[in-house]
Amino acid sequence: MWGTRGDCFSPNFFPCTPTYTSSSIHPVHVVTMGQTQSDQRRPPPSREELTKELAAKFADKCFTSLEIYSFKEVFKSLVDQEQNVRHLKEDTIARFLEIPDVLGVSPVIFQMISYIGAFPFLRDAPAVLGLEEMVMVITIMTDRYQRVLATGADDRKKLLFNSLAVYDRKLSEHVNRDKSPVIDGSGAPANSSHASGFAVDIAGDDEDDLGCEDEDDLVLAALDSLDYANVGKLEDGPPPNHALIPAGNFKKIIMLLLLVAPLGAQESLSSHANRVVGKELEELGVVADCIVAAFLDVEHSPGIRFSRFNSIIPSSMPFVFSGFTPLFEHFLFSKTLDFHERVGGSTVVPDVVQPLLQDKGSLLNLSIMSQLSFFIPGESLFRKLRLLYAGGEDGFSMGSFETKVFNWRAPTILLVHGICLPDETHRAGGAETAFLSTLPPRRYPSGNRAIGERVTFGVYLSQPWRHTHRECFGDSDSILFQLQPVHDVFRGSPSNKDYASFTKPSASTPIGGVSFGCPPPQPTQAYRRSSTISMGPVSLVMDSSFEFGCFTHNYISRGSSAFQGSACRKFDFQDRFEISDLEVWGCGGDEEAKHQAERWAWEAREAEARRRINLGTGDIEADRALLEMAGLIGGNRSGGSMM
Repeated sequence: MWGTRGDCFSPNFFPCTPTYTSSSIHPVHVVTMGQTQSDQRRPPPSREELTKELAAKFADKCFTSLEIYSFKEVFKSLVDQEQNVRHLKEDTIARFLEIPDVLGVSPVIFQMISYIGAFPFLRDAPAVLGLEEMVMVITIMTDRYQRVLATGADDRKKLLFNSLAVYDRKLSEHVNRDKSPVIDGSGAPANSSHASGFAVDIAGDDEDDLGCEDEDDLVLAALDSLDYANVGKLEDGPPPNHALIPAGNFKKIIMLLLLVAPLGAQESLSSHANRVVGKELEELGVVADCIVAAFLDVEHSPGIRFSRFNSIIPSSMPFVFSGFTPLFEHFLFSKTLDFHERVGGSTVVPDVVQPLLQDKGSLLNLSIMSQLSFFIPGESLFRKLRLLYAGGEDGFSMGSFETKVFNWRAPTILLVHGICLPDETHRAGGAETAFLSTLPPRRYPSGNRAIGERVTFGVYLSQPWRHTHRECFGDSDSILFQLQPVHDVFRGSPSNKDYASFTKPSASTPIGGVSFGCPPPQPTQAYRRSSTISMGPVSLVMDSSFEFGCFTHNYISRGSSAFQGSACRKFDFQDRFEISDLEVWGCGGDEEAKHQAERWAWEAREAEARRRINLGTGDIEADRALLEMAGLIGGNRSGGSMM
């Protein structure tokens, strides 16, 4: 209907270019009938020729015929022509992608794609966004390049960093001045006791940053796919030193990525317009600030260097750029094509789109859910979360928690929000003093800047909740994380299995509660005499009344821990806080909810059966017969024996 693949790659679309071998920059001449092999050597290929050949290869291997047809239609509908040059403008792209003006991110996006459009000859950036350049942009922004550049090209971080970076000597000098003294997380100059808190640079970063100026593996793989080996002859030399992503630009990109995170295929960004007004826009900005804080302290550094970018992205937010895929795939769907029409005149009615978050909680909102999708796959979150337990509604007790959360057979996400407590010297007494007395003496500084600052921690567990006796539950897929005021992720480690515990206080275990990353309480004589919680190197603890919590990050002297240390805060800190809210969300759908309801119904019937046996059914004769069978009453009674 739309023509064959050969039609899509006509000379008018991607002009054919010669093929080159890896051993020589000279073309390979193929002898055909009536043709003699020429000894004349052709000149080296131009960058334009290699770019056209790579674009044709991407189009052939990474897109379907229908997608190429649609892309041609979209490009023709958007293109501007100046002096016989056909290209796309910034406002045209922003309008087509429906990027909200309020975010102010359109110039940043245009800077990105103008740089990527010059691929693989990035020294020529910014590129004029013509047909071939937009093929490069869409292929890379949607991750489809991996279908062609499989070897040594599985990582586009360096390319994305450079597309966002600026080369400004003044910014670089500003960063260098701020290296000494380095400011730690508590706002005081760092000393030998622990390393920097939110500072963008620590000693040794300069050497790492030079890595972003080396040849990009993606570029090398692209040129290698063209059988072209003499890369050096096509490069102009090293790029400027000290590349930085300005903090303001990075926040704008993060806000856009939070907005596009839940996008599905062909889903319009304008359908999420309610998220960029009023309170929702404010929440989007707050979450973006927490994420930016993982990379730098905006008060002491104006930009992000590659060493920070390269270390934090893989560990704390590996899926942060996933939203670019559905956003830029809009170029592959022409609005002139109606995919809902069927042969015979029947029309398929689109399914009703369910809300991204069906239940309403006090902690989890759409922006927080998008933040979670940066390190938890979005298909487990969007339109899949159910509120199982909310402390404000169900009560802050382990009994209520158990009733609502246990028997959910799918993964769960726990969120706890609180206010940081003052130092031990300023205790208010009562329950706070009792809780602090169960913790080991404070050895670490606070991870936050001010007393009373709000913190939000959380845990992702892939295994169902259960009571803890001698062994914790959970597995290496468990994730401990912080969302506010700094985005941080502590992934599960296979070296230690103390992932999660749920222990109610008892005579044998007087200190109960919920903990993550801590050894389970052991009901022994020695433990009964102990009144101190055994804290893990990277751990989160909540007391049995859900009044107080404590997060510990022992980075320097950490031993075997169930959770890995921070990638952005490589120092020791501890946050003690008063819990203001607690929620547990279940990942799953109707099937999981049905299974949980059936399990609870079965347990309720079993409990009722035991109650009726213990307390009587109201049928005196039936109760008497049961007691006689047990030898407790009647003529057959003989010391409890039924003989």
